[in-house]
Amino acid sequence: MQYKDLLRGTVLLVAVEATALGAISGIALNNEGDDVLAALALVWWLIAIAIGLLMGRPDRAARALRDPLAAARTSTSLPSEAPASIAVARLWPIALFAAVAGGLGAVFPQVPAIATGAALLFALAWRRREAAEPIKLIRTPGLMRGDAPTVHPPPP
Repeated sequence: MQYKDLLRGTVLLVAVEATALGAISGIALNNEGDDVLAALALVWWLIAIAIGLLMGRPDRAARALRDPLAAARTSTSLPSEAPASIAVARLWPIALFAAVAGGLGAVFPQVPAIATGAALLFALAWRRREAAEPIKLIRTPGLMRGDAPTVHPPPP
């Protein structure tokens, strides 16, 4: 699985999580009937969106990923794991966060409201990270030995 595909999947998962938690928050806040809590949740979501948009600027994403991508080691073979298992192994905490926050919404309506803001912030902050990865051609070892062969013109 390519790094940029994992990032896209992460952003999509967090955006879906924010949508689901927002719906759970709306239902929980409606059942609670607390207008002040609903207004605070809305203000938090707007602040989280503004911070996420600010943090997700392309130049900031490029600076944040420059060093980790430069330090990444190259691999001469594909990983033995399937891309789906790699994604699940790395993204399960995000799904657990959504499940716990959504489950607590039945008792504490402020929990999914706060989690919605956090998910919005992270989804917007990470949305441009895959664009920070430079595209370059890499020659894998073993396809060519030494220097390129010299081509001699055919004899006259």
